[in-house]
Amino acid sequence: MLAFTHTTAHISVLLPEAVAALAIEPEGVYVDATFGRGGHSRAILAKLGAKGRLLALDRDPAAIEAGRALTDSRFTLCHRPFSELSQALDEAGIAQVDGVLFDLGVSSPQLDDPARGFSFRADAPLDMRMDTTRGETAAEWLAYADIKSITEVLKNYGEERFAFQVAKKIIAVRAERPVTTTGALAALIRETVRSREPGQDPATRSFQALRLHVNEELREIEVALPQALARLNPGGRLAVIAFHSLEDRIVKRFIRAAANPAAAVPSHLPLRAGELPQPALIAIGKARRPSAAEVVANPRARSAVLRVAEKC
Repeated sequence: MLAFTHTTAHISVLLPEAVAALAIEPEGVYVDATFGRGGHSRAILAKLGAKGRLLALDRDPAAIEAGRALTDSRFTLCHRPFSELSQALDEAGIAQVDGVLFDLGVSSPQLDDPARGFSFRADAPLDMRMDTTRGETAAEWLAYADIKSITEVLKNYGEERFAFQVAKKIIAVRAERPVTTTGALAALIRETVRSREPGQDPATRSFQALRLHVNEELREIEVALPQALARLNPGGRLAVIAFHSLEDRIVKRFIRAAANPAAAVPSHLPLRAGELPQPALIAIGKARRPSAAEVVANPRARSAVLRVAEKC
């Protein structure tokens, strides 16, 4: 979601580009599906008129608490994951919107708070949940998952070449003692992954994979994008910032399929051109990446990709 530094600095990546991509109308209705600490929300509100409206969502209770400081009659903050976008809109009495922004991934405060268990830089409880009020922690899952499941998660979500070896090590260690802290997990991964990528801790890929699994992050995206499309007014904009190739692939394929639904129709069906399904979205421009200056100022922005589409 947001790039991070070794401090608690909070920097919204591609902030002006993402807000500009929404083509905000002063009296429009918009959704910030990933509030974080409100960087995008504040920028959107600055462009809205007196009758404009912004609904923001976040699954993290800490983000919701931080959002209480944003007092604006045009603004509503909802404690929900963005996979529940439709429910949040219904509760807010909103039928259709003019733009939806997603800023995917983990946020700076989540990474920088050792107690959340996202980082291996400090020894802390192995939690990794974005929503600390529900769901099982990474430690709880690792306590019972079999070697096949752990291997698949590490391989599919972390692209970890030594996924089986790490899974085997976890199973062996937990037979003697529970793996309940970030330090313990990172240590056993470092013992197992002997090949080090330049500038990267051996635990990086496995920690990323577990985080994606615990929070069902890819499924959340797959569920949320169709809801956003259904709620957009004609001409409304969808803007998505992804930081990982797995996230971006889902977004790219979704936009492509919605822009060319006829491609999914079997070629042997005797259909006239007018009988083919019509596009629901049109891609706006090419994928945008941070400028060189932004990457220099914030190196963690380097993997960000912004894709924009407009409802037909």
